[in-house]
Amino acid sequence: MKQGQKTRVGAIGGGQLAWMMALEAEALGLELMVQTPKSSDPAVSRASEVIFGAIADATTTERLAERCDVITFENEFIDLEALSSLEQSGVCFRPRLSALKPLLDKYDQRCFLQDLGIPVPWFKSLNWHHLPENFSFPVVLKTRRQGYDGQGTLILKDREELNKAAKTFADVPVLVEEFVPFERELAVMAARFSSGEVVVYPVVETQQINQVCRWVLVPAEVGEKVQQKVTEISQKLLNELEVIGILGIEFFLTSDGQVLVNEIAPRTHNSGHFSLDACYTSQFAQHLRAVADLPVGDPSLKCGGAVMVNLLGYEESESDYLQERERLAQLPGTHVHWYGKPEVRPGRKLGHVTVCTDSTKREELVAIAQKIESIWYPA
Repeated sequence: MKQGQKTRVGAIGGGQLAWMMALEAEALGLELMVQTPKSSDPAVSRASEVIFGAIADATTTERLAERCDVITFENEFIDLEALSSLEQSGVCFRPRLSALKPLLDKYDQRCFLQDLGIPVPWFKSLNWHHLPENFSFPVVLKTRRQGYDGQGTLILKDREELNKAAKTFADVPVLVEEFVPFERELAVMAARFSSGEVVVYPVVETQQINQVCRWVLVPAEVGEKVQQKVTEISQKLLNELEVIGILGIEFFLTSDGQVLVNEIAPRTHNSGHFSLDACYTSQFAQHLRAVADLPVGDPSLKCGGAVMVNLLGYEESESDYLQERERLAQLPGTHVHWYGKPEVRPGRKLGHVTVCTDSTKREELVAIAQKIESIWYPA
């Protein structure tokens, strides 16, 4: 891997996050090369170069390293142990592997946050062979690795559902945590540069249905104290990990004003997609700036407010939904991003819509989100 200026960036993963990263790489004069298993993966059409191979295949990553200056990550499905020997041989990973290590396993992540004094829900690693008798239901069950978009997350209402889950997840490491009766779910993107400078994006409110993000309201209608707490936690977390790159951090806001960390994604994240159209520097450009040692970008909004709505699959299909996308594009201030995935299935993220607006009122932002969903989903 070449030393000095980092103009060729490798990304492990070729999904829509890498696709959007590739768009921004072009604007920054960088080459983005991806490691991905399928020719139909979204980033294949945009990347400067593609090396085909499984995400967790370190041999493929070694080939990627020969072609670029620095390697970053689009998802968490990596084999950290296998990559360690590459890092020891001089491959530059950003974030570095030691920053990823406490985050990839959700139980380890919870322990790490707790040790830092960052507030989290009550949690416990679960042993299916020795289930405690004193559970207070409901509880949230999560697989410790590789759960995303609600996969591997269940809300268990009683002992019967716990026993059913024991059969489904018998051989899978899991944890349980308290069900937090939150007032709202919040999120923030935060990036750290090799200089130590941390930039924090506007705090947003997310709407989750079945543990999948449906829409994001920007900015979140919360008080200064909550915003300050979110910023403090973000800065502390990134500095403690010495991250170079961007993190997505999800929070619960309780009715009494507590801010609890729900989960951390060590990469660009769905809750930051609005930044492509609504911010001076998108999360994807900021991440690339950090990993390539380019100057820090401005994360602030260039409009009053914004709404991001995920276009989720709701059927088995091979449609490109062109008619619906054209209708969405006619809405004022709308930007439609279509990932070009060849197969549609329920819950799959096919694209997203961002609407830039002068309004910051929550009820008006919600109305925009509902209008988009009324066009996208069949009545």
